[in-house]
Order: sequence, then C-alpha cells, then structure tokens
Amino acid sequence: MASQKILHVHKPGILTTFQDMGRTGHQRFGVPVSGAMDTFALQIANILVGNKRDEACLEITLIGPELEAYQPVTLVITGADIQPAINGKRIRMWRSFHMEKGDRLTFGKPQSGVRAYIAVAGGFDVPAVFGSKSTDLNSGFGKIIEKGEIIYGHHTECCKGFGYSSQSVPIYEKSIEVAVIEGPHTEQFSKQDRQQFFQLSFTVGANSNRMGYRLQADNDAITTAGEIWSDAIPFGGIQIPPNGQPIILLADRQTTGGYPRIGTVISSDLPKIAQLPPQGKIRFYPISVEEAQQRAIRMESILFCLEKFRAGLEVEK
Repeated sequence: MASQKILHVHKPGILTTFQDMGRTGHQRFGVPVSGAMDTFALQIANILVGNKRDEACLEITLIGPELEAYQPVTLVITGADIQPAINGKRIRMWRSFHMEKGDRLTFGKPQSGVRAYIAVAGGFDVPAVFGSKSTDLNSGFGKIIEKGEIIYGHHTECCKGFGYSSQSVPIYEKSIEVAVIEGPHTEQFSKQDRQQFFQLSFTVGANSNRMGYRLQADNDAITTAGEIWSDAIPFGGIQIPPNGQPIILLADRQTTGGYPRIGTVISSDLPKIAQLPPQGKIRFYPISVEEAQQRAIRMESILFCLEKFRAGLEVEK
C-alpha cells in the first residue's frame, strides 16, 4: 500500500512521539525497549481502527498537538482526557471518528491522566529501527514531532463510531494504589524496611520522565545493604538508590542497573502509573505471582475479545 500524506502538524505539543509496543528482543545487546508508556490504551486505540495491536500510535504528553487532515482519515484517541476537538467541537474519546480534508484536530487542558494515544486506520508510515517504530530520544531512535512536519500513513477505509464501552474506560486518578511482586533483591532490605515500603505514601517528583518516576516520601527513606552486580531491569522494576527514595523504571529505562530492586509493579497496573501526573500520590501493596498472572490474563481477555468483535464487524461489512 502506497504511503500518503495524512496529517500536517501546525503545533507539536510538549512531547509528541511515535510509540508502539517496544523494541523487544535486543535488551541483551544494550538496546532499550522503549515503546508506549500505557500499552493498554495504545492497544485499544489500534483495535478500534482495525489495526494490529502493536501498530505505532502518536503518544501525546499533557499538551496535545494541532493537526490538519490532508485527506479523509479515520482516527481514534484513547488514554488521558486532554479535550480533543475537531474544528473547535469536542469529540468523544475511545471511539473512532472521521476527519475530512482541511479539518483540524486540537486539544485543551488535561482533565485526567498524562498520556493520550492517536491511532489512524491503516497505520502511520514510520521507519522501524530494530523492529520497532518507537521513539527513544536517549538512544537516538526517532524524534519529537515538530511544527510544520508532514505525517505519512497507509490510510484504509474504516467504519467510524466503533468504540470502547464507556463503563470500561479507565479512570485515571491522582492518587493510586498499585500491586507489587516483591524481590528479587529481598536480602538487601531488612524486614522493617520492606514493611515501611508498603506503609508509606510516595509522591511523584517533578524530575520524572519516560525513563523512570522518581518517588519521594517526606522524612522517610528505605535503607539498603548497598549496590548489586548490574542485572536486567524489567518495565516497572522499583530500584532503591543510596538516598532511599524509590525509582520506578519505565518504558525508556536503561537495560541494566546496579541498584537493588525491592519489587516490580505488576503489568496490569503499569497503565495507572503511566497516567499518574507529577505530584501524584502512590502507595504499594504486595501480591502473589499467581494473582498477578490472573490479572494479566483478565486484561489480555479484554483486548482479545474486543479485537475479535472488531474483526467480526469487518467481515460483516
């Protein structure tokens, strides 16, 4: 399918980049995974416009871009509510919509959440590096969307108005509780420090980013027995550096690290963290591997069922 001009960037927003499910399989070579911070919202966006789940979307952070359609195009916006509008008229999120040539998509002030995702029917035409279209500014893969840029895509016909149940749309809170699998460096922490970790309320520091959220607990710190030999870092791994203030490693995390990890946030709770704003509050609670697996299965079931239902509509059409 030939690539076409589909969108013209009039304003880029604060941080608008292409992201997919990440650059998997290369971490052992020192290549960060990167990818979407909120993989659930990204996958839902792609399913609603008939794309493969792992297709690249535009990830918007806090302040959205202003985009003009070069031709008729079908899109969907999921994730954070940043008041999207077509030609000044508000549109529903988590539901596919149509833009005619010359229509302008704009955004307002963030209402809830931090990151929104734009998917286009047919997908964006973005070069893949190590099998992924994800932007990783630290590694030099991709770049921030710029003013005046032309965005290309492989637009396909897609029915508009197909949406995700409004009762099922995630609610993004400014104070959250997330589940954690303890370890793997439990021996580096005393029983008292492990208990304290689950009792404290932490605040997301202003110096947090896609690499990691730096947390702060007033007048409290988690002590460790020192550093460890560097090992691989998973998405959601919680390091405790010498200052005792936890860091949750996220999408653009480094491949290895030498600070002990007190636990790892379960995969089904990572979207809540991805949508937590600076100064947001977070508390942790322990969970078993078995329960974490069941929650991951339930989230996958939601995506699988929506995908099959969407495919059925295309067959009927």
